[in-house]
Amino acid sequence: MSNPVGATRITILVDNKANDDLLAEHGLSVWVEAAGRRLLFDTGQGPALASNAGKLGVALHSADTLVLSHGHYDHSGGVPLVIASAPAVHVYGHPAVTTQRYAIRNGTARPIGMPESARSALERVPPERLHWTTHPMEVAPGICLTGPIPRLTDYEDIGGPFFVDREGRHSDPIDDDLALCIRTEMGLVVVAGCGHAGVINTLKYAQRLSGAFRIHAVFGGFHLGEASEARVERTMGALAELGPDLIVPCHCTGELGVEKLRQTFGERVHVGSAGARYTFDGTWR
Repeated sequence: MSNPVGATRITILVDNKANDDLLAEHGLSVWVEAAGRRLLFDTGQGPALASNAGKLGVALHSADTLVLSHGHYDHSGGVPLVIASAPAVHVYGHPAVTTQRYAIRNGTARPIGMPESARSALERVPPERLHWTTHPMEVAPGICLTGPIPRLTDYEDIGGPFFVDREGRHSDPIDDDLALCIRTEMGLVVVAGCGHAGVINTLKYAQRLSGAFRIHAVFGGFHLGEASEARVERTMGALAELGPDLIVPCHCTGELGVEKLRQTFGERVHVGSAGARYTFDGTWR
C-alpha cells in the first residue's frame, strides 16, 4: 500500500440515525475525500441519499468512485441515482453483489438483495469503468479496497440467517463483503459496510494489507445486533488489542453492541449518524 495520503475528510450521508433535519434510514452511505478523490462508499436504500447530500453540501455529481461493500438493498438502493448523477463514475465491487439473497426468520423469506433497478444500472456501466474486485486493489495512492476478507476468527459469523434461496437450503456466506482502507499519517482509517466478514477479521486484514500499519479509526456497521454475548466479549477484547483511537459504530451494529463499545472504550466511541463529519490531517476532529 502506498505512502500516507494527505488530509482525509469523511462524511456520513446515510445511517439509521440522523442529525438535525436530515433523513434517517436503515442503511449506510459514506462520502470520502482523500488523495484528490471523491469517493462514495455504499448508497443506502436510496430515498435519503440525495436529500441528505444536498443538505450537507455534498455534490454527488462530482463523485469519481463508487464502492459497494456488498450486495444488500440497504447499501445499494441508491446506485441508479449515483450513476445517473455522475455518469463518469468508476464502480468497484465484488461480482457477487448482484446475487439474489434472502433473510429467513420464523419461516418467512424476505428478499434483501440488490434492487433490480440497481442491477440494471450496473449493467449499463461501460466495462472500462466497472471494476470487479476479487482481490485487494488500490483505487488511488494510499486508498485500498480489501476485496474478499479471510474469515480467520472462530467467533465471528455473517451476523444473521442469510440465504441465496427462498427455501433456506443454501446459506449465503456473503463472500462479496469488503472494506475501504485509507492510510493517513495517524494510521489506518477503515470503513466497513456491515462487517459480515467480522469486524476483527476486517481490521486485521486491513492491517496486514498495509504492512502492519496501526489502526487509527474504524467506521461502519459491525453487525453485532444478533451476536451472542460470547462473540461480543471476544470482539471487545480483540478490538482493545488493536487499539483504535476512534470507533464510529453505524447502521447494523445494534444498540447492545453500541452500548458495550461505549462501556469498553468510553470517549473513543462516537456513535455514527447521518451528518457526522470527521477530518484527519495530523489530528482528527
